[in-house]
Amino acid sequence: MASKIGRILVVDDNLGIRRTLEILLPVHFSEVKTIPSPSTLVSSLEQFRPDVVLLDMNFNTSINTGNEGLYWAGEIKKMVPEVEVVLFTAYADIALAVEGMKRGAFDFIVKPWDNDKLIEVLTAARDKARKAKGSVIPCKTGDNMFWGTSKPMAAIRKTLDKIAPTDATVLITGENGTGKDVLAREIHIHSLRSGKPMVAVDAGAITETLFESELFGHVKGAFTDAHTDHVGKFEQADGGTLFLDEIGNIPLHLQAKLLRAIQNRSIVRVGGSQAIPVNIRLICATNMDLEALVREGRFREDLYYRINTVHITLPPLRDRKEDIVPLAELFLNRFAEKYHRPLAGIAPDAVEALKNGYWSGNIRELQNCMEKAVILSEGKELGVRDLDFSTPLRTGRTDKGSTFAIPVENEEAMVRDAMERAGGNISAAAKLLGVSRPTLYAKLKKYGL
Repeated sequence: MASKIGRILVVDDNLGIRRTLEILLPVHFSEVKTIPSPSTLVSSLEQFRPDVVLLDMNFNTSINTGNEGLYWAGEIKKMVPEVEVVLFTAYADIALAVEGMKRGAFDFIVKPWDNDKLIEVLTAARDKARKAKGSVIPCKTGDNMFWGTSKPMAAIRKTLDKIAPTDATVLITGENGTGKDVLAREIHIHSLRSGKPMVAVDAGAITETLFESELFGHVKGAFTDAHTDHVGKFEQADGGTLFLDEIGNIPLHLQAKLLRAIQNRSIVRVGGSQAIPVNIRLICATNMDLEALVREGRFREDLYYRINTVHITLPPLRDRKEDIVPLAELFLNRFAEKYHRPLAGIAPDAVEALKNGYWSGNIRELQNCMEKAVILSEGKELGVRDLDFSTPLRTGRTDKGSTFAIPVENEEAMVRDAMERAGGNISAAAKLLGVSRPTLYAKLKKYGL
């Protein structure tokens, strides 16, 4: 007998596919809802509260690039990170699949599909989603903190050892991709609250109309579609840790309500009157300069000092160069195992390119670069040709525009590789390298290419 639990939302503009799935899926899911387009996706997520979304990638028959599906996959994971997304497409494109995974998709199904495979993937996604208690967003368990050997990270680790056993409020700042959420989880794991939940909230992704409901909860009948009581994130984190990510994006007029809850350590559900005490440890994170926002009147000074008992700034990857190659090797091993690629290591030319990269996206960019390289590699080790340098990996900026920031020892190889990949098209090669056409002309002349 099939396990008939969980809710699944199907978003597909093909009526025949929707009708077929309306027959197939109820055998395995307790509730099935289908909609023809993403136009009602947000309201469906709020009202239906699915465990899994099976999302078609193309809703305009004249544009079959999957871009609309990729966009909505990312939006779903921002709005409800606990929901698992399975992408549904008739176009089997490895690059599209990789991009979908990067945006948080659970898996990728190609049409026409095999029923057994489809059910296997969807039920696995459902089971993963339902492991979370209620709507608690679990900490990521696949990403362990990589401390490396740099002095900045050694200092942060020393600080963590001191503060983790306390209930001190922590503010983590740093550029995108530096691992602020991973550090927050590390603090929780080493705290006295580690046996309780850590609830993570992307504060900047919550719409203003749902802000109070998501954080503080609501009572039945508080507003239209409030058919049942809803427990907010503060209550879900009771006894554990509440992690407010992207706190700098909270609108000013909502900051007072957050400050009140933090100060009082109690909340009142929307539509309710009873103050409910909450026992939480608060960790916040942002990539924004909160002090500058305070000066500009865009962030409350009293809230800033309330969340800033201990301030930790994660360094960008370019300031911990000794950790780049070990991190790359860690990702190589992880993705080689995941994608069943027998790779022995990283070739010397690729090592040098990695070490000298600018990595504006930090660890996240390095991880994505290594994942794609592993998937597309054909040799026994990763070479510089396997690395995707289409992002601003090696380029810097001056007041005069782009500069050619590739290390001198790798410059000729990079230029030659870009020209080969662009099929000799100078404009395309310049775009790959992130430089102007005149700059590339000069390099081609320099090396006689």
